[in-house]
Amino acid sequence: MGLKRISTREDLHQYLYYAIQLEHATIPPYLTGLYSIKPGTNSDAYQAIRVVSVEEMLHLTLSANILNAVGGEPDLTQPDFIPQFPTVLPDGETDFEVNLVRFSEECVDGFMTIERADPAESDEVKVINRNRTQNGLLPAVSGDEDAEQHFYSIGDFYAEIGRGLEFLDEEMKKSGETLFSGDPTRQITSDYYYSGGGELIPVYDMDSAQAAIRLISEQGEGHAGGIFDYEGELSHFHRFQQLKLGRYYQKGDQAGQPTGPPLNVDWDAAYPIKSNARLSDYPEGSELHAAALEFNAYYYNFLVELTQSFRGQPELLIDAVGRMFRIKELALQLMRNPIPGTDGLNAAPTFEMPVPTEAK
Repeated sequence: MGLKRISTREDLHQYLYYAIQLEHATIPPYLTGLYSIKPGTNSDAYQAIRVVSVEEMLHLTLSANILNAVGGEPDLTQPDFIPQFPTVLPDGETDFEVNLVRFSEECVDGFMTIERADPAESDEVKVINRNRTQNGLLPAVSGDEDAEQHFYSIGDFYAEIGRGLEFLDEEMKKSGETLFSGDPTRQITSDYYYSGGGELIPVYDMDSAQAAIRLISEQGEGHAGGIFDYEGELSHFHRFQQLKLGRYYQKGDQAGQPTGPPLNVDWDAAYPIKSNARLSDYPEGSELHAAALEFNAYYYNFLVELTQSFRGQPELLIDAVGRMFRIKELALQLMRNPIPGTDGLNAAPTFEMPVPTEAK
């Protein structure tokens, strides 16, 4: 069974929903690693992870802009939107596991794998047969009950969106139709969102759609195999690699060989949180259970506000982004406290959605 290429507007809408889901799927792991850093420590690492987290929000918003531009309806509240962690993402011949873990070398290794560029060498291997996984993201086309076909890499997935946009635009023009028929007032512009780490591109036509895809792809792994994106900013992969190598990159450096100032990391200065924590880890009726429910309810409402902002109320995005400060406070309420009956493990947010009825 071959690659399910984008051949209809409905296919394109589904792919773009996957794109929004994918960009968001990186945020819980990044926020977990970020907030687990003990206050007053690891300022360089904290800044690196924070910047990437903000830029992932930018990518999510750009994907929503493309979906709106082609007549779709962004929805971040569907039951399957947040995966159950650990989840898996495509990584060549095998998937790799993404976890909610404390800041550590293992944590940063996972971040680097998320952001690593690893496109297929040819069209023939852009899709890989893998065993079916419950929590896998980005299936290319369903196979039998035991297997699925997945994209070789995230880069190949976005390349298919770019190709699909071009194909549908040409096909629809032949019959006098317009691919970019979405309501332009639904576009999120820089009036409503300032990331400080890349241009927020409103999408009205093919050029702006392809520019948005290029920004999403290159901020992760760099431009044309380099360590900087086309805007001259250090790519996500290389921001994280600095933490492992203990030194900053500077202009003129080669990949893997930073020559800038030292970057000091204290891998032990993080709360010892339970990896991939679940609500069931906290006794019902306990303060920790109540705090975890409160976090999930607040995070769910954050996704509701994002959805509303992408569906005609862009001014709500300002409030939604402001919620991130409260999300940090709620996360720290959990991370500072040990779980009863465990060997020194602290609690952590569980990001379990949909939110139970009693928590809404």
